[in-house]
Amino acid sequence: MRLTGFALASAALLAGCAIPASRPELSPINDASLGLSGAARAPAIADDWWRSFGDPQLDRLVADAQAGNPSLEAALARVRQASAILANSRADNGPNAAFDASAQYSRLSGQYEIPPPFAGTTRFLGQAQAGLNWNLDLFGRQKAVIAGARASTRAALLDATAARLALAGSVVQTYIEAARAERLAAIAQRTIATREDSLRLVRSRIRNKLASELDSQAAETLLAQAQQALVRATAQRALAANALAALAGRGADYPATIAPTALKLDTALPLPATIPADLLARRADVAAALARIDAAGQGRLAARRAFYPDINLSALVGLQAIGIGNFFTSDAGTAGAGAAIHLPIFDNGRLKAGLADATAGVDLAIADYNEKVVGAVRETADALTRVQSLTADRARQTQVVRGFAETGRLNTIRVSSGLESRLGLVDNDVRLLDAQQADANLAADAASQRVALVLALGGGFDPKDMK
Repeated sequence: MRLTGFALASAALLAGCAIPASRPELSPINDASLGLSGAARAPAIADDWWRSFGDPQLDRLVADAQAGNPSLEAALARVRQASAILANSRADNGPNAAFDASAQYSRLSGQYEIPPPFAGTTRFLGQAQAGLNWNLDLFGRQKAVIAGARASTRAALLDATAARLALAGSVVQTYIEAARAERLAAIAQRTIATREDSLRLVRSRIRNKLASELDSQAAETLLAQAQQALVRATAQRALAANALAALAGRGADYPATIAPTALKLDTALPLPATIPADLLARRADVAAALARIDAAGQGRLAARRAFYPDINLSALVGLQAIGIGNFFTSDAGTAGAGAAIHLPIFDNGRLKAGLADATAGVDLAIADYNEKVVGAVRETADALTRVQSLTADRARQTQVVRGFAETGRLNTIRVSSGLESRLGLVDNDVRLLDAQQADANLAADAASQRVALVLALGGGFDPKDMK
C-alpha cells in the first residue's frame, strides 16, 4: 500500500510538472466600463407584458407562436440534448456494473495454452460474469466535465428563454404592423368617402355651369390618390397576417382567423428614461453567454486534469468452463478485484493540443459574451433614443394634422360659397392625407419602438426564475 501511495504521489507530481502554462488572453467586460454602475434601476417588466396592449387576440397569437414556432422548438430540443449530455456525464462519475455472458462451440488450439485433453478438440465454452468498474476521479477531471455540462445545459435553457421572449416581441411588432395597415386603410376609406362626395358636388356644379372640367379632374385625381392608399394598406395588412401565420408555425388558412386588431397603440409600458444599471442581469442572452464562459472554463479545467493519472477500481464474479457439464460445477467459479492506474507519459502532444484548444474555447466564449454585452447596451440606448424622438415627433405631427384639417374645413366652406375653385383645394387635401398617414405611422412606430425597448431590457426575464 505504501508503495502504491508513493507511486501515485510521484505520478501526480510528474503530471503537474508536465502541464503547460496556457491561460486565456481575454477577460469579460465589467459594468463600470460600460457606464452602468451609477445608473438607476428600471421598473420591473411583467413576463406577459404584451397584455398591456389590451387585445385578447394578440394574447392568443403569442400563445400560438410559443406553442408551434419551429425556431423555438429547435431551441427547446437543444435544451433536451444538453440535459441528456449532462446525464451521460453524471453516469460516468461513479460505479458502473454490467453482466456479460457468452456460449459457443469452438475448436481449441493444440499448440496454445489449453492443456490436454482439451487441446486440439472442439468444445463448448461458457462464460457468465458480473463486473464492477469505478473511476475514482481523484483529481476531479470528471467533476469538471459534469460542471461544464451543467453550465452548457443552463446556457441552452437561457437560449430557449431568450428565443421565447424574442418570439413574443416579433409577434407583437408584426401585430402592430397589422394595426398600422388597418389604420392607414381606415384613413384611406374616410378620405375616399369625402372625395367621392366632393366629386359629386363638382359634377353638379359643372352641370349648373358653376365649375369647369379642371375642377372635375382635380377631384378625380384626389379620389384616385386615396384609392391607391387603400390598395397599399390592404396589401400591407395581408402581408402582416401571413407573417403572423409563419411565426405561429401555421399554414395558409391561419390568416383568415386573424380578426381586425384592437390594439391600444398609446399603451404606456413601464420603461426607464436612462439605461438601467441592472441591464445585463435582465438579459437572458447575456446570461447564456456568461454560462458558456463557465462551461468553457470547466472544459479547460478538465483538459488540465487530463494530465493527471486515472485510478480505476474493478471487480468481477462469475462462471467460466470448458464443457457444458463443467459450467455448472462449483469449481467453475471465478472472481477478482483490483485497481488500475493510467498515466500519460508520451502522447505526441495530444494533451497539450487539447488544453490549448480548451483555452481558446474560453477566449471565444468571452469574446462572444463581450459582443453581446456591447450589443445589449447599444440596443437599449438606440431604443431609448427612438422612443423619446418619436414621442416628440408625433406631438408635432398631431399639430400638423390639426392645421391641415382646419384649413380643409375652411376651404370647403369657401368652395360651397362659390368663393373658391375645387382646383385650389388639391394641394391642401394631398397634404392632409399625407399628414394623417404620417401620424398613423408615427403612432405605430412609437409602439413598435416601445416593444423594442422592452426586448432590449430583457423582455421580462427574471434570473430568479432560472434557479
